Amino acid sequence: MFDELSGKLGSVLGRFRERGLLTEPMIRDGLREIRRVLLEADVNYAVTRGFLDRVQEKALGEAVLKAVSPGQQIVKIVRDELVSLLGDELPRIRWAGRPPTVILVVGLQGSGKTTTAGKLARRFKSEGREPMLAACDLQRPAAVEQLRTLAVRIGVDFHGGEPRGDPVEVATDAVRLARERRKAVLLVDTAGRLQVDEPMMDEIRSIRAVLDPDEILLVADAMTGQEAVRIAEGFDRALDLTGIILTKMDGDARGGAVLSIRGVVGKPIKFVGIGEGLDDLDRADPQRLADRILQRGDVVGLVERAQRAFNAEEAKKIEGRVLGGGRFTLEDFLAAIVQVRKMGPLSELMKMIPGVARLAPTTDADPKRIKHVEAIILSMTPDERRQPEILNGSRRARIARGSGRSIAEVNRLLKQFREMQKVMKQMRGIRGVRRMPGLLPR
Repeated sequence: MFDELSGKLGSVLGRFRERGLLTEPMIRDGLREIRRVLLEADVNYAVTRGFLDRVQEKALGEAVLKAVSPGQQIVKIVRDELVSLLGDELPRIRWAGRPPTVILVVGLQGSGKTTTAGKLARRFKSEGREPMLAACDLQRPAAVEQLRTLAVRIGVDFHGGEPRGDPVEVATDAVRLARERRKAVLLVDTAGRLQVDEPMMDEIRSIRAVLDPDEILLVADAMTGQEAVRIAEGFDRALDLTGIILTKMDGDARGGAVLSIRGVVGKPIKFVGIGEGLDDLDRADPQRLADRILQRGDVVGLVERAQRAFNAEEAKKIEGRVLGGGRFTLEDFLAAIVQVRKMGPLSELMKMIPGVARLAPTTDADPKRIKHVEAIILSMTPDERRQPEILNGSRRARIARGSGRSIAEVNRLLKQFREMQKVMKQMRGIRGVRRMPGLLPR
């Protein structure tokens, strides 16, 4: 996410940081470079011009030119303006005074609309707000079944119509059922098209009329750049959107859509999709997004991912064995690896750690290596995982053959694991560690 934009912008701002003295010509030259970077990242031209005008006005002030660290002042100005451009405040859902809160999910085909409806349901359920999913996309044959499958996976109620049926009737029945079942949220997936057209908008307007939704959220594909902005403008004119969800942010290295869409459309980005999993939906916090763009990390985002990914019961078992005098086994190690993998690609997680973010592109974080470790451990018998000291030469050769790795890799893993066990024993002796479970590599 933002790799291309972050790298180039970081390079320009790095030159500001290195200078002990800044002059007007230096600042103007630097801002021209930032302008080029933003336009190459597919940021809207008018948004870019307005952004740089505001930065320049503050950067050429006397307080900056005479500051002890003028370069850091410039970086702070850019960061503050990025936050302002992205919306200043954390966007929130408009909750209805009387449940259910009705959320209309709209968008074009291929934007990830139906999957995003499922992700929202998953998120709301984890927050203690019982949702219900309604399938009003009766044009695409597989849409109803796709949403039904997601509802089963998440464990929430579902209501859908027959293909080519009446979506308005389905929506009417859905809101009645949601009230009867006392659901907190009703998420309504609507029909999409390959492009914005009047028949689609007329259908959604009819659904909106009977539902009177609290939120109308557009799901837009971030990888389409300026096209996503134009699509958002079209939907907003027809439906008066309350917010936008940008999907496929994990594949959008340029980042132009996220910086353009609010400035052009004037509606907040409420969530961003960061992967294909049901938990891969983040709240669009302007400050955290700005920090990610400037390679300053995102600790809050990292903690949120950990909370969603970790199985608390499993983590507690591992913690009890490590700190309670039990034995940390290869089975525990495998469980920890599986939980970390649920958080997302290791390279992405490293970028969320302040300081490490700038090193991430050159850091060895090959996900294949983690899979190789998993394959080796899974090729062991349960007894071998619990008692790795019984692994003699023939057993190690068998494990190497079973995992498709070399004997040297098996030996290296066992050596590293022994060193980890020593560290775990040392941790038990540290006073107060029992009260600090955050120290453990859960």
